[in-house]
Amino acid sequence: MSASFRLAAAAALCAALALPALAEEPVPPGLDGVGIDQHLDAQIPMDLTFKDESGKTVVLRDLIGGKPTILNFVYYECPMLCTLVINGLVSSMRVLSFDAGKEFNVVTLSIDPKETPDLAAAKKKNVLAEYGRPTAEQGWRFLTGDEASIRRLADAAGFQYKYDPETGLYAHASGLVVVTPSGRVARYFFGIEYAPRDLRLALVEASENKIGTMADTVMLFCYQYDPEKGRYSAAALNLIRLGGIVTVVSIASFIFLARRREVRHAPRPAA
Repeated sequence: MSASFRLAAAAALCAALALPALAEEPVPPGLDGVGIDQHLDAQIPMDLTFKDESGKTVVLRDLIGGKPTILNFVYYECPMLCTLVINGLVSSMRVLSFDAGKEFNVVTLSIDPKETPDLAAAKKKNVLAEYGRPTAEQGWRFLTGDEASIRRLADAAGFQYKYDPETGLYAHASGLVVVTPSGRVARYFFGIEYAPRDLRLALVEASENKIGTMADTVMLFCYQYDPEKGRYSAAALNLIRLGGIVTVVSIASFIFLARRREVRHAPRPAA
């Protein structure tokens, strides 16, 4: 099969699969059963074992390491879409003040059981050079595994993919899954670009506010995750409540300060 045909096929897959899985567009032929089903609060199997980029057998629980974790499914020889997904993730992560390996972890897993740790190591080297944070060496792991383990994790996370023998490519959707430190599915993001604010809020929320600042807590009060859109949207009712609280506090502060000035400047009685 020619390289040009493979590239054209990859471009067609990108156009079809870079959209949110919940879109109501008709599914193109051959892509039925491919997408992302949201399994919010589902427990992923933490006891699964894979090979890391060095060829060492690792347990998923140890890679999550008690931190909120970004999980993404790719394959390292993917001609187009997977690179766009990883580039979008790196672009968003570089804006965050959080560091992979410090406040959160990232696990990237190849869906192709034929791929090797050597491919994972080469991909990791390129990606970490672009990311530029030293803590990511241990905080962002690139894995390979056998078909059974890959399928079990993908099914738990709701990630559906299919191998196309005609093109030699994998049909899969594009997106990220954020899981809690205990391995429960917390949030999904679709497409190939991820708003840094949304990614930050998802990590703070998944950590149960163990990372982040007071400003993040306020933002989570004002914004709520929209599972249909895979992003955070303004919570109108909470914004009204917050506005009411600010108004009440402002009025109370004004009355208090006015009363203090009145008492301070009142004439003192004669001796």
